[in-house]
Amino acid sequence: MIIGRRSASWQPGADARAMRHPAAAGSPRFISAAEPVVVAGGGIAGIAAAVGLAERSVPVILIEPHDQLGGRVRAWPVAHGADHVTMSRGFHAFFRQYYNLRALLRRADPELRALVPLADYPLISADGHTDSFASIPRTPPVNLAAFVIQSPSFQLRDLAAVNVPAALELLDVDFPATFSQYNGESATAFLDRLHFPARARHLALEVFARSFFAHPDDFAAGELVAMFHSYFLGSSEGLLFDVPRDDYDSCLWSPLRRYLERLGVEVRTGEVVASVDASRDLPRIGLASGTEIDAALVLATDPATTRQLAMDCAMPDVQWLDRVAALRNAPPFAVWRLWLDRLVADHRPAFLGTSGFGPLDNVSVLERFEDGARLWSAARGGSVVELHAYALVDESSNQQLKDQLLAELHRVYPELEAAGIVAEEFLIMNDCPLHGTDAWEQRLTVETPHPWIALAGDGIRCDFPVALMERAATTGFLAANKFLSRYGVAGHDLWTVPMHSRHRLARSLHHLASRP
Repeated sequence: MIIGRRSASWQPGADARAMRHPAAAGSPRFISAAEPVVVAGGGIAGIAAAVGLAERSVPVILIEPHDQLGGRVRAWPVAHGADHVTMSRGFHAFFRQYYNLRALLRRADPELRALVPLADYPLISADGHTDSFASIPRTPPVNLAAFVIQSPSFQLRDLAAVNVPAALELLDVDFPATFSQYNGESATAFLDRLHFPARARHLALEVFARSFFAHPDDFAAGELVAMFHSYFLGSSEGLLFDVPRDDYDSCLWSPLRRYLERLGVEVRTGEVVASVDASRDLPRIGLASGTEIDAALVLATDPATTRQLAMDCAMPDVQWLDRVAALRNAPPFAVWRLWLDRLVADHRPAFLGTSGFGPLDNVSVLERFEDGARLWSAARGGSVVELHAYALVDESSNQQLKDQLLAELHRVYPELEAAGIVAEEFLIMNDCPLHGTDAWEQRLTVETPHPWIALAGDGIRCDFPVALMERAATTGFLAANKFLSRYGVAGHDLWTVPMHSRHRLARSLHHLASRP
């Protein structure tokens, strides 16, 4: 199956201003005999790279250490006595701005029936007020004005103190140059310079910075500005999002694995890339099983694995190796899934963001959207609740952290104080990339010094205002396009929100602010 170029009138979402980035032209398919391309990592970036290559008839071997695809968005089966349920690494929001991720999912699910919308995702603060996104209009900058008017987090005296020139930076962006504009500045420092209201800090820091598993002091201001643009000020897709109707594996990645295998991709799960020799014209990839493969390589692994393989690959470019060595992981995060013996109150949302409740960042009620959890809830009369704690910085033991999370859950949902825990799954992970305040130009890109090695993943620099799962999908397709271009084969067009934003409101306010 060959996915070709869309018609000129096709749009990836509701925003007519969505921007198409045409790929290089070329032959519709690869017809020469060649060694396969090895894709190391079966997460979103690796799947996107494998799809992009295989759809143009390039032979691909996809290597994934786990039994399931999906990477940090995978799900796996667990058994609690007679109950066979699933676990994952936590809740993920599939925003309507994720054009390239959604294009990837459409390969196996053209109508995106596996995704269901959430009506809202309220954010509550420990000081007692709640913010909602359900009734905010989509079109910027009207959405900004409406949100500020409706939100209890903003007060008139706070808004009067805002640094107008700094605020206008949010309305006047030009990517990728905007990323470099904030080199060395953290999200916290930018909001301080903006005089962003203290009561509203959770809207910027909990929603954006902590979603990157990072402490705001270590999170790049350029990334924060890009997310304001992508989710809010530069897009008319709205602030609401979709979620999978069941566990990630059954409704997203297993269908895409079957799609890849129909295209001829050799999917090897439970296998590990152990070494890369980049001193050769065509890299030699060594697997933990002892197999060696001479092939082009898309390295779509977690930061630590990418760092280890790249530093040991005999790449002669010392400056590039220095950039590899600078890769850092974000702080650890925890996910605690609880199967309870009673139900969360009916009026509670499916997903709730929290601020000021100790280490607790959000609460998910899984039977509200996952079929498997719904079946368990109906049979057992209880709820499946998931708690997240991002950017863990203290040295608490697992039990201490659990005690804190449970106490905060009872503060947020007091009806669960008497709930018994039927079963639980708890994990702490430390394998997410840190988007720090280092210079944007020094970050690793899809391109590498070796013509037949490419990088992909949400930690890889991309000139588009994309992040998280969307950056993973986008860089995966970009890695595929890199090799397709070398083969003289047509690449895959990509879509983003507008790359530029210069609202008339911003120009008018800037003129007023600059007057004596």
